Amino acid sequence: MSCSSVKKTEFTVKSVLVTGSNRGIGLGLVKRFLELPNPPEWIFATTRELAGCQSKEVMELALKHPNLVVLELDVTDPNSIKAAAKRVEAHLQGHGLNLLINNAGMLRVTTMENENVETMAIVYLTNTVGPLLMSQEFLPLLKKAAQQSTQTGLSCSKAAILNMSSIAASIEVVPLWELRKTPSYRCSKAALNMITRCLSLEYKDCGILCTSIHPGWVKTRMGTEAALQTVEETTQAILKIISTLSEKENGSFMGWDGKIYPW
Repeated sequence: MSCSSVKKTEFTVKSVLVTGSNRGIGLGLVKRFLELPNPPEWIFATTRELAGCQSKEVMELALKHPNLVVLELDVTDPNSIKAAAKRVEAHLQGHGLNLLINNAGMLRVTTMENENVETMAIVYLTNTVGPLLMSQEFLPLLKKAAQQSTQTGLSCSKAAILNMSSIAASIEVVPLWELRKTPSYRCSKAALNMITRCLSLEYKDCGILCTSIHPGWVKTRMGTEAALQTVEETTQAILKIISTLSEKENGSFMGWDGKIYPW
C-alpha cells in the first residue's frame, strides 16, 4: 500500500493539523500527507519545542514544502492551544480546518503497585484532556470547513476529528496485560475513546466526523523496537483508512488494519 493509491477522487483534504509531529506517528503522517498526489494546501505540524533537537526533521521538511507550517503547541496548556489556533486561522485566511488529528500522547511505564497521583494526572492531562481542549478550541474552524464544503454526509475531506487511541484502552480485551500493565496509559486512552463518542454525538449535526484510531504496535520511542510495524507501514495504512471514513464509522474505534475494535 502506498500513498499514491489514495486517489484524488477518494481523498481531497485542503487543510490538516497533526499534533505531536516532531517524531513517530505524527511525523510519519505529515510525510504521508506531503507525498499525496494532491497534498493539502496547508499542513500544520505541531511540536512542544520548535528549537528542540527533536523538532529538527520536521523543521527541515518545512523548509522544502511551503504548505507545511510547524507550530509550537503544548496540548496540556490552554494558552498554547489558543495561540496555535490563532496562527492556523491566520494562515487559512477565511477558510476552515478540514482535519484535526489529535496524535500527541505520552506513556509512563507503571504497574498497579507503583501507579500514583502524579503519573495518573500528567498522562490523563496529555492523552485525554489535551485532545478535548484541542477539539474545543478548533471547533469554530472545523465548523467553518463543514459549512464551506459542498460534500454531503460525513468525511475527513469535509471536517473531522481523529483521536489517536490504542487497543490497550479496550476494556473488553485488555491486551498484553502481563507484558506491559501501564494502567495510567490504558485508563487515559479508554477515557479518550469516550470523548470520541461524545464528540461524535455532539458534532454530527455540524457535519463533523469523529473517530478513534488504533495505530497498531509501532516502532517508535513509545512503542519500542520490539513493536511489529514501522511508522511508514502504519501511517500509509492510516491514511488509506481515513480517506474512506464516512457516517458509519462516526464515533467508532477503528484500527490501522481497517477493523472495528471493541471498546
